[in-house]
Amino acid sequence: MRIAYLDCFSGISGDMFLGALVDVGVPFELFKKTVAALNVGATLERSRVTRNGIAATKIDVLVNGVKDMPREEFWSDDKDRHRDATMHQHSHGKHLSSVLKIIDAAPIAESAKKKAAAIFTAVGEAEAKIHNTSIEKIHFHEVGAVDAIVDIVCASVGSEELHVDEIIASPLNVGSGTVKCAHGFLPVPAPATLELLQGVPIYSGEVEKELVTPTGAAISRTLVSHFGPRPAMSVDRIGYGAGTRDFPAHSNVLRLTLGETTKLGNVAKISSSEPTTEEATILEANLDDLNPQVIGYVTERLFASGALDVFTTAVQMKKGRPGTLLTILAAPSDEHRLRDILFSETSTLGVRSRREQRHILARRHETVCTRWGDVRIKIGSRDNADTSATPEYEDCRRIALEHSVALRDVMQEALRLYLDKKNG
Repeated sequence: MRIAYLDCFSGISGDMFLGALVDVGVPFELFKKTVAALNVGATLERSRVTRNGIAATKIDVLVNGVKDMPREEFWSDDKDRHRDATMHQHSHGKHLSSVLKIIDAAPIAESAKKKAAAIFTAVGEAEAKIHNTSIEKIHFHEVGAVDAIVDIVCASVGSEELHVDEIIASPLNVGSGTVKCAHGFLPVPAPATLELLQGVPIYSGEVEKELVTPTGAAISRTLVSHFGPRPAMSVDRIGYGAGTRDFPAHSNVLRLTLGETTKLGNVAKISSSEPTTEEATILEANLDDLNPQVIGYVTERLFASGALDVFTTAVQMKKGRPGTLLTILAAPSDEHRLRDILFSETSTLGVRSRREQRHILARRHETVCTRWGDVRIKIGSRDNADTSATPEYEDCRRIALEHSVALRDVMQEALRLYLDKKNG
């Protein structure tokens, strides 16, 4: 299995993650084109720096030509905006709905859109809880919102460009001390950051600075499948993303390594020859008095908030009423957040939950070159034998739209090329 491993010994932020992606081989031009297409008044700048002796790639987001962004603190309200005229005199801010519309309109793969929406929604939900308001009322500072949109969309696009089956990360060094924000001094990790890191292993080292930003926390909890020590792997590519500060006696970088898993000994979870076994949460609710249009909306929100799968089943309820069974498959760490969506968005008075074992075949990707462009083939395997091969839908969909070709023709051509190569 091909994996990516993040060494978060100096925390993680959006710009550090982008720097590591570029340093490991994701084309910087891909990010530049993505940012230009977003049309949010931002550009990217790349530089080569050293952090306590380690060479790394630094990515800066320039909003209206300004590089040095203030610390991310997204939430504000009308009183704060009027009171702090200096910070907001050129800013009107964005609500989550407008941010999600920007993401939805972005010319990127649907899978990347879902990741980006899930990351930003996680930030919004954390801020809403901390500030005792609803997610619909969360107001993102204009500059911070644009900076975060760029980081999050590029992180989603770049993570897919790695073509790995799984991203794993070390425990996160969150730093210590306090950080000054628009609302005053806050402890490190800041409340919204800590809210996002529930269920994630964290620790504080000797650096008395904020090392994990809200964006970094949301990126890690959404894109990383699990946290722990580096698994046994054969490393073939290494990248370093630089943080803004250069600390003495501490390398402020995020290290990203790519490679294949090898014989794992006691780390059997990601064995390349046996199915992966993990614990999953199943959430269920019976609905018999809800507009079907709302169910579609709720399904989209659940996926955007990190659900692994959402599906409905037609059921007959008491007194012969037709109803819908809504079922959600999720990581245990996301259970509380997804259950809250069901209670707030549907008419259900109760949500059932249970833990089950989820067995997942080992997966890898191979790329074939069709006459219209490259298509990734997702291959499932067990006991060192391939059991399935499926062209990636998003790759085929993009090619079909770009070249006005029938989707089925693209998928059939990609699968044929893979089988010819395999049987070659």
